[in-house]
Amino acid sequence: MIQNLTITGVKYELTDTTKKYVEKKIGALDKYLPRHARKSASADVKIKQIDNPGGNKYEVEVIIRVPEKVITAKDSTMNVLAAVDIVEAKLNGQLRKYKQATVPHLGFRKTLAKFKRSYQREG
Repeated sequence: MIQNLTITGVKYELTDTTKKYVEKKIGALDKYLPRHARKSASADVKIKQIDNPGGNKYEVEVIIRVPEKVITAKDSTMNVLAAVDIVEAKLNGQLRKYKQATVPHLGFRKTLAKFKRSYQREG
């Protein structure tokens, strides 16, 4: 779990179910972080209510601070929990790319084996 997780509501009163859901979904994203970044990672979640003539709309913005980078995602839907799910999916992809860029051995698996196979075909 991401330890430093702050949840704020702008024109929106946070309920216990919303807080627990956000902590569960966004807090669990630390498994996609490299080990060196897990201790210092912090997340800020802002839930904003936008009044529309057709009904209320909710905007969720998540900012995750990791070493040497700030990762953000933002989405708005008619349901708060759906917006949290969409933002979590966006952050998942961004954190995977961050991990692949910072950990030197990820992303280069079996590269040497590919060269060996191509060399054997030529010879």
